[in-house]
Amino acid sequence: MPEKLLDYLEGFITPERKERINEILLRRTYHIAVCIEDVYQMHNTSAVIRSCDVFGIQQLHVIEEQFGKRLDKNIAMGAEKWVDVHRYETAENCIALLKSEGYKIIATTPHQTSFPLKDFNISEKSVICFGTEKSGLSPVIMDQADGFIHIPMQGFAESLNISVSAAIVLHELRSRLNQSKISWQLSKKEFEAKRIDWTMKSIRSIDDIMRRFNSDN
Repeated sequence: MPEKLLDYLEGFITPERKERINEILLRRTYHIAVCIEDVYQMHNTSAVIRSCDVFGIQQLHVIEEQFGKRLDKNIAMGAEKWVDVHRYETAENCIALLKSEGYKIIATTPHQTSFPLKDFNISEKSVICFGTEKSGLSPVIMDQADGFIHIPMQGFAESLNISVSAAIVLHELRSRLNQSKISWQLSKKEFEAKRIDWTMKSIRSIDDIMRRFNSDN
C-alpha cells in the first residue's frame, strides 16, 4: 500500500519536485537530533527549526514547560513542514522518550566541565540540547546528560544567542558526519515514509486527493 500510495501521489507533482525531495532525503539524518528547552523568544525557536532544515537534521524536540508554544512561521520560512517537530510539556517526558530511542543526551553549556565542540565524539546517536536564553538548561537535563559540549569563546562573552549556537554546532557536526564513515543516513523504511510525507505536503488539495485514493482502494 505505501508503494501504491507514493506512486499515486507522485502523479500530482512535477518530476523536478520528485527529484528534489529524493535529493534532500539522501542528506537527512536521525543520527543527530536537537532539543531546545523553554526558549522564550519565538524567533529563536523558529531560527533553530530553519537551521535543522538547512543542515539536514530531521528531528527537533521542543520542551515548552514555561512559556508555551514559541514558533514564528515567518522566520522558520516553511522549514517546520520539512523538520519533524516534537513538543513536550515537561523535560522529564522528553528525556525519557529520547533515551528510550537510544539517544545520548548531550548538554551545551559554557560552565560545566565539557568537551570543546571539535572534540565531541559523533559516532553515537546523540541529541544536542540547548537551554533558555538566560539560565540555560534545567537541572533535569543537566543531571541526566550523558555528556557536555561547549563552543570555545575568544572574547569577554561567555555565551551566544541560542539560535547562533545551534547553527554553529549543527554546521560543525554536519560537516564531520559528511566526512565520516558513520551510517548516518535514513533507513529505507524511514526514507520511504518521508517521501510520502513530503510529497503530500507538496500537493495543495491533498485532502481531496487522499479521499479519492481511499475510495478507490
